[in-house]
Amino acid sequence: MTAEQEIYKLREELNQHNYNYYVLDTPIISDYEFDLKLKQLQELEAKHPEFFDASSPTQRVGGEITKSFETIQHEYRMYSLDNSYSKEDLLDWENRIKKIIEGEIKYTCELKYDGASISLTYEEGNFVKAVTRGDGFQGDNVTANVKTIKSVPLKLRGDFPSKFDIRGEIVLPFEGFNKLNEERIEIGEEPYRNPRNTASGSLKLQDSAEVAKRPLECLLYNLTGTSLGVSSQFESLEKARDWGFKVPNVAKLVNSIDEVIEFIAYWDEHRHSLPYETDGVVVKVNSLQQQDELGYTAKAPRWAIAYKFKAEQVSTKLESISYQVGRTGAITPVANLEPVELAGTTVKRASLHNADQIAKLDIRVGDMVYVEKGGEIIPKILGVDLSQRTSDSMPTEYINNCPECNTELVRQEGEAQHYCPNYNGCKPQVIGRIQHFISRKAMDIEGLGGETVALLVNEGLISNYSDLYELTKEQVLPLERMAEKSADNLIKGIEQSKSIPFERVLYALGIRYVGETVAKKLAKHYKSIEAIAVASEEALVNVDEIGKKIAESVLAFFQSQENKVIIERLKQFGVQLEMSAEQLEGQTNLLAGQAIVVTGVFETISRNDLKKLIEDNGGKVGSSISSKTTFIVAGDKMGPSKKKKADDLKIPIISEAEFLLKIDN
Repeated sequence: MTAEQEIYKLREELNQHNYNYYVLDTPIISDYEFDLKLKQLQELEAKHPEFFDASSPTQRVGGEITKSFETIQHEYRMYSLDNSYSKEDLLDWENRIKKIIEGEIKYTCELKYDGASISLTYEEGNFVKAVTRGDGFQGDNVTANVKTIKSVPLKLRGDFPSKFDIRGEIVLPFEGFNKLNEERIEIGEEPYRNPRNTASGSLKLQDSAEVAKRPLECLLYNLTGTSLGVSSQFESLEKARDWGFKVPNVAKLVNSIDEVIEFIAYWDEHRHSLPYETDGVVVKVNSLQQQDELGYTAKAPRWAIAYKFKAEQVSTKLESISYQVGRTGAITPVANLEPVELAGTTVKRASLHNADQIAKLDIRVGDMVYVEKGGEIIPKILGVDLSQRTSDSMPTEYINNCPECNTELVRQEGEAQHYCPNYNGCKPQVIGRIQHFISRKAMDIEGLGGETVALLVNEGLISNYSDLYELTKEQVLPLERMAEKSADNLIKGIEQSKSIPFERVLYALGIRYVGETVAKKLAKHYKSIEAIAVASEEALVNVDEIGKKIAESVLAFFQSQENKVIIERLKQFGVQLEMSAEQLEGQTNLLAGQAIVVTGVFETISRNDLKKLIEDNGGKVGSSISSKTTFIVAGDKMGPSKKKKADDLKIPIISEAEFLLKIDN
């Protein structure tokens, strides 16, 4: 046998043993025998570097150092899920689905594992890269670290697609987590707080050899791409398992919401016997064609929902109430609590939301309060244990003046929150707006963090975000913890932010109620900051997803003289305040003001590409047929009730070929 043949044979054997041990959980050789074979392969590969293969089992040991994690755009967005907490929520969800989908609907039920979301890319059966969820649009490249996780196959088996992404969770099983903590306690180190945070933190360790020492696992649940060769969610799980992925086998295909509820009830009771943290059940419409038909809202797929198990509750003492000022001037009361253990973390604070919530709970300093982690993430106060309230307890009086600048607070009619109107003179508002401007989803200025922004404002070097572009290295070097290289990176990061596209700049400006989605809609509709600045309230309201409240806020922002000056300065510094020629390419107003519904199965173009064409030509994609629908683009298998509704409302139905011809003229 030649050296090449021997290397190939050992790789095949070790890959199979890895699969048996980490995916099937049925090892057929001992750890000692496995290590001997791995050592033999390492020695052969060292002697014959010409046969190097990035997918070799020897490449899992780590050792690669990553000082900064490259940001990578997801080819397919990683959406979050809408949450439900009751049977009624699930029935409401099903009713919404049935307004769009006709006929039988089956569901795939899967456990919702509590870990770090990850997207793995495979090409020709080889593991290519791993990217964290990030903000859903882009994440960090953690390929070197994920490569060390034994349950992630480096080479696939069977009839896999030529290229695809697969999404899942990196988790740390309880057994491994406890063992890690035992080792830390033994050497006098603080134990880790919970498996989820430890798993997430592991992905960002700089030395992949350290990651290799942690018993992480990767549980997969979603195939993403084109030409995947599957027609349902449940089939995709089975296929992924066949290709070598660790796919939990508790997933179940069911025929009704009643069966979904049975699945939830069973696992709500039995989840504590699982080897991993889980906080609920994910329910998905099984048919991929039906998923395609249902599509997405701005934040989540319509075809999936997460049912969250009831959160853990504890009781503790309310020691004081403090008040925070946000970047918009909104005042948030915060409950400062006697520290208490809750769902694996120590809770010291919880939001009290607003004056109405304080009054509703009649919450007072010194009360024993019930605390829950809402969705097991954000602590919230559910109520007060009145049986333990002392006789000298005094009702809480909400503050009248800003805790930072002492300006009298205002509360608009219909608003739940109080606001500090001192827009330009209240320091937390100034700092908050600049921190929002530099944030990852906005201008993404590397080398500039929230603490540095506060330092820059407090030192009088900046008073608004346009001042950032006049900063010099000499000005920032004297700042606390600012070294030569840090100063260089900060100035470089500010300069690079000038190439951030207009839609993100618009979001970065911090206009109240203008989040990422609204910023994209406005940027796409108006194409430039000048056009938005002179738009009337009526014109703004006519833009898709823009209501009266948002329109009023946009008008108020551009009526401010100070904001006009800031925008002008940003323009002079070269910040992108209009859509680029590249972004405008292929965009028209051919379908402006038209609401178009897409339904059925298409031959020459994917549903997503069809929707993009509608939006690129100024149209709005409707989710259901109504009297406001302009026309319908119908592929094969359009439902009879949809056809009847269209006929009743006299809405034109055209084919995909007719649609493509329509926008080609």
